[in-house]
Amino acid sequence: MTAERRAGPPSGAPGPSRRGQQRGASSGQSGGGKAGRDAARARTSQEWTYDPRRETRRRLARVALPEDVQPQELDRDARQELRTLSKDTADLVARHLVMVGRLIDEDPPAALAHARAAKALAGRVGWVREALGLVAYAAGEWAESLSELRAARRITGEPDHLPVMADCERALGRPDRALLVAQDPQASQLAPAARIELLIVVSGARRDLGQADAAVLALQVGALDAPASRPWAARLRYAYADALLDADRREQARQWFAKAAEADPEGHTDAADRLLELDGVVLEEDDDAGEGSRSDLAADGLREMVAGMGRASAGATQPGQGAMDGAEQPNHQG
Repeated sequence: MTAERRAGPPSGAPGPSRRGQQRGASSGQSGGGKAGRDAARARTSQEWTYDPRRETRRRLARVALPEDVQPQELDRDARQELRTLSKDTADLVARHLVMVGRLIDEDPPAALAHARAAKALAGRVGWVREALGLVAYAAGEWAESLSELRAARRITGEPDHLPVMADCERALGRPDRALLVAQDPQASQLAPAARIELLIVVSGARRDLGQADAAVLALQVGALDAPASRPWAARLRYAYADALLDADRREQARQWFAKAAEADPEGHTDAADRLLELDGVVLEEDDDAGEGSRSDLAADGLREMVAGMGRASAGATQPGQGAMDGAEQPNHQG
């Protein structure tokens, strides 16, 4: 009898069953018995190691909601953006977004807390990231706004908020980057109002860089002659007048401040006051006036999102009838 035969079980003795072999192999992988159980517990413990990012999300989500806020207050189309979430989570996110709409004008920091809560619950929903980016902009949190709008664009692929992103770069003291944002290939796809806002930001960035004449040139577009009733007419005329004044073209600036005031009967800009100042009238300081360098699209876009009115596209027209027709052909010398 060979050594190999002697090493086997005696003739007729039962050998290990297949189940036993499998169990032994399994035990061998984890140490078997108590050692195997300890190893399994160790693996589970590693999977649930404390993650500060998870705790941060939980903390941000702990924002109290009034009992009267109902998810149905968010428009049906807006709620459709949350359809990838569970019903309970979607309802909670919707309630936070309703609060954003209620607070954005009166208390931007409080609106921001609700937008952050929505992101903590639904960070992979592009629409939620857009909302947070716009609220952060309204609250003056430029870096956060820029980060969130970039994330939203990666998710949705839409260029809608390029003007706000460029203006955030300006606010962060990076006008050169603002100009790079404005050169994005998708900028040509923007709605007319957004294209106007982007031009205003570009002009402001040129002024930041000390390029006064280039700032004027950036706004010499056909849209300056658009009817005063267009929602963006006053802001475009105001920005152009301000750029002219910065370039020491005082008389031309006065003419365009007058045109801006004509297009702004409700006084959203301080064009009328600027006109009086140029005429030598001394006015009291108003910290809220003259915010012509900051994009209005953030607040407008947010209100539309919360109201379920779609993306910021005020003033959109049919191809060939856009506000920026002829924009590539500077045609104003003041």
